[in-house]
Amino acid sequence: MCSAANYTTKNHYFGRNFDYEISYNEQVMITPRNYPLKFRKINDITTTHYAIIGISAGINEYPLYYDATNEKGLSMAGLNFAGYTKYHEYDSNKLNITPFEFIPYILSKYESVDDVKEALENINLVNINYSDKLPLSPLHWIISDSESSITVECLKDELKVYDNPLGILTNNPPFDLQMFNLNNYRRVSNKTPSNDFLKDYNLDVYSRGMGGMGIPGDLSSMSRFVKLAFTLTNSLSDDSEESSVNQFFHILASVEQQNGCTFIESPDKYEYTIYSSCVNTSCGIYYYRTYGNSQINAVNMHNENLDTDKLITYPLVNKEKFNFQN
Repeated sequence: MCSAANYTTKNHYFGRNFDYEISYNEQVMITPRNYPLKFRKINDITTTHYAIIGISAGINEYPLYYDATNEKGLSMAGLNFAGYTKYHEYDSNKLNITPFEFIPYILSKYESVDDVKEALENINLVNINYSDKLPLSPLHWIISDSESSITVECLKDELKVYDNPLGILTNNPPFDLQMFNLNNYRRVSNKTPSNDFLKDYNLDVYSRGMGGMGIPGDLSSMSRFVKLAFTLTNSLSDDSEESSVNQFFHILASVEQQNGCTFIESPDKYEYTIYSSCVNTSCGIYYYRTYGNSQINAVNMHNENLDTDKLITYPLVNKEKFNFQN
């Protein structure tokens, strides 16, 4: 389970909560322009491509990105979509890309959501595992630039592409049902509600925040979608980097999962927010914090040599750091 969002002030910000019960040694990874990208069913990209920064699984020397942004500001994240995803068989009339190659393929080649939408008309997400020990995860994706977002879902009969006007994504059910569900909350507001219930009786406004009554507070994916839509729509910050990044992490915190609250059907396993990320897509700065370290850490892709052919990695800082003031 996960949550992803976009936020715009002077710059554009993209990020997500990665919620899971197991860590795969996640790391910040920069794929430089001359790193050769190898694919299972299409030609490898051995010439210069766009540089990419994001968080990947620390498994092998391959950019197994959970979420990432390229140097042009195009961003992409994969979120769990169990029960709905149906990857397809090989199609000789299409460009056959495995789901674990999807993020590096798209971000290495394209600059905008419009470019991606056109490319998706010829893409088939083919059912090929990374390895016997690492099968495919059932995912759907949010793809964003500074102007727009789309959601991509690989369903039984087609690769479905939705315009995503809110720029958010969680998990099940499919995106169109998530958007329809928002109709149930049309009375929710950040303002104090009027008394439309008993107009002849003076109902007391006994607390601030009563306009938000009805927003779900549980951790299910449908509830997180609603809460994220409300929080993002009403979020305020100034245009400074510090204020914008800080506000984005507060937006993600509204739907984070605390360890112990979501039990998984196996001994002593609980889903929790392993990391939260926020990338300034205009500047290529990847910010993150982890469950064990609430301090915001940052990696700037432009402080590295982006013309090399070697992957650049930084392990996540998972140990808390306290700032003693006396």
